Amino acid sequence: MRNYRTIKTAIGIEAAALTVCAAVLGIGQIRNTDLSHQSEQTGAYISAEDPGHLKYIDGTIVIGEKETDGTSDPDTGLDSSANPGSDTGPDSGTQKKEYIKWVDFDVTAEAMKRACQYDTDTYRKEIHLDWIDLLAVLGAKYGGDFKRYRADDLDGIAKTLLSGEISVEDYTKDMKYFPYYREAYGAVLGGMVGEYQLEQSPGTDSRPEKSETESTEEPSAHWKSYYGLKAFSPIAKGFPYSDFDDFGVARSYGYRRSHLGHDMMGQVGTPVISVESGRVTALGWNQYGGWRIGIESFDGTRYYYYAHLRQNRPYAEGLKEGDIVQAGDVIGYMGRTGYSKKENVNNIDESHLHFGLQLIFDESQREGSGEIWVSGYELIRFLSGNRSEVIRNDETKEWTRVYQMQDPSVPAS
Repeated sequence: MRNYRTIKTAIGIEAAALTVCAAVLGIGQIRNTDLSHQSEQTGAYISAEDPGHLKYIDGTIVIGEKETDGTSDPDTGLDSSANPGSDTGPDSGTQKKEYIKWVDFDVTAEAMKRACQYDTDTYRKEIHLDWIDLLAVLGAKYGGDFKRYRADDLDGIAKTLLSGEISVEDYTKDMKYFPYYREAYGAVLGGMVGEYQLEQSPGTDSRPEKSETESTEEPSAHWKSYYGLKAFSPIAKGFPYSDFDDFGVARSYGYRRSHLGHDMMGQVGTPVISVESGRVTALGWNQYGGWRIGIESFDGTRYYYYAHLRQNRPYAEGLKEGDIVQAGDVIGYMGRTGYSKKENVNNIDESHLHFGLQLIFDESQREGSGEIWVSGYELIRFLSGNRSEVIRNDETKEWTRVYQMQDPSVPAS
C-alpha cells in the first residue's frame, strides 16, 4: 500500500500546541477488484496526499476527489451524479448528496475490546457509554493513527463521561473531525454490539462464556436475552487458522492490483461463519474468488465477502441467494477454489478464507472505482474472542451452530 503524508489539524479541545494527523483517517484503498464481487473492471487509483482534498462541509467530512466522467465537483469531491437528472446548481434549491469517499480502519483489537467492555458494563446504567463514540473520540485525538493508542487515553475519556459533568456532544463539539470518525467507525462496527437472545437447553442456563450483560426481560422459557458483542469470527470455534496483516499486498492474477481483504489460512472443510446477520446477495462462481458468498447488512452499509470456498460442496446445505442468515450461522466451508474462468477449479495454492469488508455510503460505491474496502486484520483479532460453536451431523457431514440466536435486527418475515 502506499504511504500517505499526514494532514496536521488542530483539535479544538486539546491544548493549542497539540496537532494530530488527520489524513490517514480517510485514505483507504479505492480500487475496483474482482476479489470484491462480480465486477471485472479495473478502477483508477485515488490519492489524497494533497491536504486540499480534505473538506469539512455542514458537519460531514469529505476527503478527496472521485475520478469520474467529469460529474464530480472538483472543489468538494462530491459526486453530482449521485442523483441522476437532478439540478444541483446553486439556483436549483437542492443540495448535492454528501458522503464519505475514503476510510482507513486501523483501530486496534485492544481498543475495540476495551471500548466494547465499557459499552456492555454501562448498559442500562444512568450513563451508557457507546463503544463507537469512544473509538471515534480516540480517532479524532489520534488523527486515525491507532499506533498511538494507550489504554489510559480511553480510560480517561470514559471516566470524564461517566462523571456526568459533560455529555458526549459537549465533549466533542470542538473536535472538528469527530463527525467523520463517528460515521466511518459506525459504518464498520454498527450492528456488532446490541441486544440479542440465545436459545437455552430445557432446564439449563448454559451459554457461551462471554462478557455480556444479561437483560432483565425474558421472552420465553427457552430463550434468554443478552446485551453485548453479537458479531462472530468468520472461522468456527475449535478450528485452527493462521493469518497476518496482508491488506494491500500485491496480487497479479488477471491484472496487477492490491489485495483488498484478509486471508485466513486453514484446512479445507473448515466451517465458515457469518460475521453479522444479513441477507445473502451474491452466491456462485467468480473467476478470482472461486466459490464465494456476499452478505449485506440490513442497513445496507456493510458488504461481507467470503471467497475461495470448498470445491464441490462450498456452501451450507440449502443456502441460496436472498436468504437471511443470523450472525454465527455456518454459511460455507473453506477451500482453495478460484483463479479460473472455469467453475469449480482449485487453482489457489493454499487453502484459506478470503474475508472482505466493503463499506457503502452511497449506491455509487457498490461497484467501480468508488468502492471502499477496509482492512479486516484488527477486526478479526477482536472477533476471535467470539467464535461460533458448531456440531457435525455425521449423516449429512454438515456443520451447524450449537447455540441458536435471535437477532432483533433481522426483519420480521
